[in-house]
Order: sequence, then structure tokens, then C-alpha cells
Amino acid sequence: MLDFHLRKALHTAAGPRTLDVALALPPGELLAVTGPSGAGKTTLLRLLAGLDRPAAGFVRFEEQTWYDGPRRQWLPPRRRPLGFVFQDYALFPNMTVRENLAFAAEGQPDAKQLVSELLEMLELGELAARRPALLSGGQQQRLALARALARRPRLLLLDEPLSALDLPTRLRLQQVLADVHQRFALTTILISHDPAEIARLATRVLELDLGQVSRVGPPAGPPTPATVAGCVLPGGRLRVRLPGGAEVEITAPSGYAGGVGEEIMLTVVYQ
Repeated sequence: MLDFHLRKALHTAAGPRTLDVALALPPGELLAVTGPSGAGKTTLLRLLAGLDRPAAGFVRFEEQTWYDGPRRQWLPPRRRPLGFVFQDYALFPNMTVRENLAFAAEGQPDAKQLVSELLEMLELGELAARRPALLSGGQQQRLALARALARRPRLLLLDEPLSALDLPTRLRLQQVLADVHQRFALTTILISHDPAEIARLATRVLELDLGQVSRVGPPAGPPTPATVAGCVLPGGRLRVRLPGGAEVEITAPSGYAGGVGEEIMLTVVYQ
């Protein structure tokens, strides 16, 4: 179980606020965290990972105390059994795919076997000798996820890992995330602005607004069809802003002949 109560000062567009979140996650839960920009979502993940220091509170995972303010206990990030996938992936540009994984797996008793397993599971085997700059966005995302798993974490933290991907790639990687969560028996916290993604993946959702919890409960059902704005891009692509603010790029329907830069309205049907 992950049990925490964390407080931290926030600097938001609305002025100074305080992040104040208390929650307990049973083993195996996939929790989605959502809310507007500046709500404290990324700060919460960084506090759990030990990348930022809380002002007060505690973090306990399984039988281990990671942080206890009154007792002045602090477990360094490297000793916390977690994996973190950042928005920008944070890959080592001077290392190949295999080297990125091997570096993360260093110290594991079966490091070589683990790296080979992750390359196969996340379909990176044929890309093992490439450096990140030669990978597509979806491939970089799979590498970032594989590198997080190479530490054999028990807690996985995901900071909007799919937000920059086109819709088909995003849907494929949502299934990858669901499979990884089950296969590695993880407790997972996922930041997302996409209502359909949350409904598909999460068992519970935490909604934040200016550092405060506005709702904790089951995800809403799949959203009803919505009319959204978009614009035409070169190469037969469309950029669409989904409800919740996430932007995706999709291939225009066959035969569509809109001019580049033209603003359009589309109906989005969630599946």
C-alpha cells in the first residue's frame, strides 16, 4: 500500500497556493491524477519520487517509510523502488536504446536477461542499436517506459506520458501501459488530461484544483461524442483539441481537401 499526506507551497497564476493531498492506494491500483495547469499534479509526483522535498507530511510504501516530517526521516530517491516516466522522456542522448536500459538495470541480479525481455516486450529489439534522436515519438515513449521498468519498480509514476503523441500511437500505447501495469503487478499513478484515457486505464481518479483535492472516486464513463475545434496541417494531417485540453494529430479522412491553416469543427466519438 502507498499511504501519504503531502504539503508543499505552489506558485500558480492565481497566486500562492498550498498543495495538500492525503490518499491511500491499495497494491495494484492504477490512479489517474487530473486537473487544470498549475493544480499541482507534477509536483505531487515529484514529491512522491523524492525529487522535491515536502513542507510537511509523510510517505509510506508497503513496510517502508520514505518520508516523515515530524521524525525527520528521508529516503533518497535512488533507494525508493519506483520508476518515473517524465513528459520529455529524459533519455540519455549519447546512449543507444540497449545502453539506456542497461544503465537503468545496473545492479539487478538478472540485468542482461531483463534488458532483453524489455526490448522484446516493448518491441524495441530492432531499434536496440539506435540512439534516441533517431527514434519516433512513440518509440521514445516505449524506451522511456522500458527504462523505468528496468529498475524493477513496485510503484510507477507517469507524467502525461502520451500527451505529445498522435492518436493512433496514443491508443496503442494505452494498451501497452495497461499490459505493463498488470504484468509487473505495479501500483501506478498516471497524470492525464484525456477523459477517455482515464476511463480506459484508471481504477480511480484524483482531481486537483490549485493544490486542493476536488474529487476522489471512480472515473466517469466514456465521454459522449463531442464537437471540437481543429485546424488543417500540411501532409493531410489535422490538429484537434480534445475536451480537457489535450491536443492530438490525426490523419484527415480520405478525400478531405481542406486548405492548410483552415479551421474546422469535428465530432469526436470515444471508443
